[in-house]
Amino acid sequence: MARTEGDTWDIVTSVGATALIVSAMRAVEARKPDPLARDDYAQHFVAATAVEAPIFSELLDDPTVAAEPDVQLFSSYLGARTKYFDEFFLAAGNAGIRQAVILASGLDVRGYRLTWAAGTTVYELDLPKVLEFKKQVLDKHGVQATATVHDLHVDLRDDWPVALKAAGFDPAQPTAWLAEGLLPFLPGAAQDLLFQRIAALSAPGSRVAVEDFGSPGNQADRMSSAMENEEGVLRRIFKSIVEEDAPPSSLWFGDEREDPAKWLTGHGWTVDVSTAGELLERYDRAPLAGQHELTDAIGQSRYFTAVLGA
Repeated sequence: MARTEGDTWDIVTSVGATALIVSAMRAVEARKPDPLARDDYAQHFVAATAVEAPIFSELLDDPTVAAEPDVQLFSSYLGARTKYFDEFFLAAGNAGIRQAVILASGLDVRGYRLTWAAGTTVYELDLPKVLEFKKQVLDKHGVQATATVHDLHVDLRDDWPVALKAAGFDPAQPTAWLAEGLLPFLPGAAQDLLFQRIAALSAPGSRVAVEDFGSPGNQADRMSSAMENEEGVLRRIFKSIVEEDAPPSSLWFGDEREDPAKWLTGHGWTVDVSTAGELLERYDRAPLAGQHELTDAIGQSRYFTAVLGA
């Protein structure tokens, strides 16, 4: 279904199903001999949806599917992304930050698998059906949190700062914010407001980590086109969650928006930018250059961290 203002989803439809894609790829990455990041809980989310969304289970049940070039490429990309943001949170903890906010947390389980500094509180924000599914699966497997975790059932297009502060968030304390795999799924105005709200809620020393695909018609659309043009597992997966004949880009909004790195720089944050290609090189994971149209599109995805000065 094409995106509309105020639309909703569960874990196997529309935007919600993209969280399953991430979990499936993290599970594939975890099974590699030398994984960039290890999420041992991701496989449980895939297994829990085997009946409603069997295409994700294929990735874990059939080694030949997991070995397909597009799956190997995309799992490496998400492995690098996961490692980058894991390192961000661990560095924030080492710097004394004890509040973390994961925006549109989906099936993120960092509150359960990272080694957090004592006294850390993690706030997870997402739609009710997504967070309820995650909790049910984690509870079924007896997974215990490694920090104090608060699940906030809220739409980021709504007034989420009210819910965040009501849950105990203290804007006077520095915070580590994460916007991973989020921005294309927000309307442009909502994305711009998101960063305005982050800035308004951030004490000096706060940090933010972001995955950014750039302005409409750029990176996100290149990735959509690559998935559409290449026959493979990723194409089948995305075809299973969009309307018939619709491209993957139908899952996100294509309106104009601010460049968040430039916006943060202009509002007192010091920004450090890397591309996905640079991360893969940094982590000694060579992409499948020349073998898949998706390689170049993925390699230009942008990641950045920013710190708010005193």
